[in-house]
Amino acid sequence: MSITIENQINTYFETRDKISREELLALIKKDFANWTDNTINIYLSSLQKKGIIHSLSRGMYALGNEETFQPHLNNKLVKLAAIINKTFPFVKYCVWESSWLNDLMRHQTFKNFTIVEVEKVANEQVFNQLNTNFPNVFINPDQKTIERYIGALDNAIIIKNLNSEAPIQKWNNINVPTLEKILVDIVADDELFAAQQGELEFIFKSAFDKYNINESKMKRYASRRNREAEIKNQTNIITAK
Repeated sequence: MSITIENQINTYFETRDKISREELLALIKKDFANWTDNTINIYLSSLQKKGIIHSLSRGMYALGNEETFQPHLNNKLVKLAAIINKTFPFVKYCVWESSWLNDLMRHQTFKNFTIVEVEKVANEQVFNQLNTNFPNVFINPDQKTIERYIGALDNAIIIKNLNSEAPIQKWNNINVPTLEKILVDIVADDELFAAQQGELEFIFKSAFDKYNINESKMKRYASRRNREAEIKNQTNIITAK
């Protein structure tokens, strides 16, 4: 029986979970010496489409399909989004929960808060609207407000300014942040995400191990938030291990 890339690919991962692109190319060329780099790229693309392998960030490959970040949309988020969509149909926004980070953390946080990010020109109007529908709504809280009030509450709603180039996506027709945005935000908003600061390295490693992170997207957003150095440091730590 002739050797095919489909039945040979598993052997490359027998002693490791992931392989760099350079290593994978070298292994394939040992078994398929007459293949050009272009031919190998075509086969790798085919294997990815079939779900046999997937491309990780940082030029790495792993077996199987990559797991997609699937945030949980509870009733509160659905209601918040419905109000914003109905009352402010042309306003750019996104909504999410701090509890989404729990799956990436070693120690679970007991307090959860909801983040509503809207364009700066509309944040006051959105605040006034949501304040009539929900309790404990805060707009761009400072450190004292976070420490004195929000820290003692569960399920507070925090309205923040949405960066004009923030990476967001639609999930079940609701605007939510991408995981790349969330990772940058927990670094940039260290007062709001104080509970996560001691686990940043673990959170980033969990995210990179579990999901396909678009580093270019993350770095662009980090640049917009003036956190390039911090994000680069976190990715360097992961790469070094």
